[in-house]
Amino acid sequence: MTEVALAPDSAPRPPAVILQLLEKLGVTCTVRHEHAALPAERRVQAALLDDAVGALLVLFPQDQLLDLNRLAELTGRKLAAVKPERLERMLAKHSLGLLPGLPPLTSSPCLYDERLLRVDSLLIESGTPGVLLEIASDSYKNILLAKASAARFGEPVASIKLNLDRPDDDRAEITQAVQAFTARRIQQRLEETIEIPPLPETAQKIIKLRVDPDATVDDITGVVETDPALAAQVVSWAASPYYAAPGKIRSVEDAIVRVLGFDLVINLALGLALGKTLSLPKDHPQQTTPYWQQAIYSAAVIEGLTRAMPRAQRPEAGLTYLAGLLHNFGYLVLAHVFPPHFSLICRHLEVNPHLPAGYIEQHLLGISREQIGAWLMRFWDMPEELATALRFQHDPDYDGPHSAYPNLVCLAVSLLRNRGIGSGPQSEIPTALFERLGISRDKAEDALNKVLQAEVALRELAAQFNHPH
Repeated sequence: MTEVALAPDSAPRPPAVILQLLEKLGVTCTVRHEHAALPAERRVQAALLDDAVGALLVLFPQDQLLDLNRLAELTGRKLAAVKPERLERMLAKHSLGLLPGLPPLTSSPCLYDERLLRVDSLLIESGTPGVLLEIASDSYKNILLAKASAARFGEPVASIKLNLDRPDDDRAEITQAVQAFTARRIQQRLEETIEIPPLPETAQKIIKLRVDPDATVDDITGVVETDPALAAQVVSWAASPYYAAPGKIRSVEDAIVRVLGFDLVINLALGLALGKTLSLPKDHPQQTTPYWQQAIYSAAVIEGLTRAMPRAQRPEAGLTYLAGLLHNFGYLVLAHVFPPHFSLICRHLEVNPHLPAGYIEQHLLGISREQIGAWLMRFWDMPEELATALRFQHDPDYDGPHSAYPNLVCLAVSLLRNRGIGSGPQSEIPTALFERLGISRDKAEDALNKVLQAEVALRELAAQFNHPH
């Protein structure tokens, strides 16, 4: 999966079928290559939606969020993203890798946001990843949108104010979201408003051990063995090909002493115990990396990144691993607290792949999974480092208290996303983030490659989480 440096004459080209179509229609275009500085308002985002009536191609600029509720009001239809298999079949028919925003290509009717045409020229996906076509807006409107309908259904991203750096407001914002949600002014404290399950007994015991300087392997073995499902999980974890332990793993103690070590088991057991308090939602966005697979990949990458940091700067390894395992915990909390609206979030994530999830959650709920996840960590008296890791994981510039934890999560999640694992748009990772952690880009890529080489073994581990023993 390595990126090949392309010589100019072998640079990727738009698909012939697209160039032929434009030529036939008399549309002139210029080939442009993808780079981070291209303005979002000129980028055309295409979404193919459907319902019982049929398919609809929807076009809007990338500086907007596609609001399915407004679309439903406009069309009287409950549209959602077409199934990935159907889209793949359609693209394969034309040998395309991505859906271009070209209505004549699909036989479906087309609806576009009229604000698409406020710029002189537009950048459209060609069908080849990384290759865009620049077309004059007049030509796009008069020829390509000749049979399409115009409306206003996008929400400008600039009007969605994410709370990235005011954690003191989280509690008030979550309360407000819950109140707006239940449509009655509940005056009780947040803890009574949200039905959050209590911290499981096993997790409480493990947390006590985490902070006890005299805790021994016998102590953690005792706690793990009293929870049969957890015990089975720890043993099978140690026996997995990922750790390639010599000989057979015969007991929890064996797993801890010979393979996993005290720290890893404490944090792994804690992650498992917390994971069990909230079940995985039945609904999820299409084409998303399964929850535990994403969690375990992130934890494994963070483990490697922590080791790559200069020794004097290194944070507590077991805790960075746990931050990776729980980084997306807010997703489970959202599904648990707002079940009727969780499906709506999933449908919006599918049709807005160009935006980070925070914008969609902020727009629909008034809060993000990071806010509610960090709040729950504090409510459960988890280490402050963990709450900080969850809260600031999308801020590559965060340099407040415990910054190494959110910085490591930010780096790991971005590295994985840029290799197609996880959800949300790919992005350039700022040099300052590497510098703050004392890791070079090459060292970070090495840590990522090591994890991806063990992909099969890691998937097996993730499968155990999805189907607890």
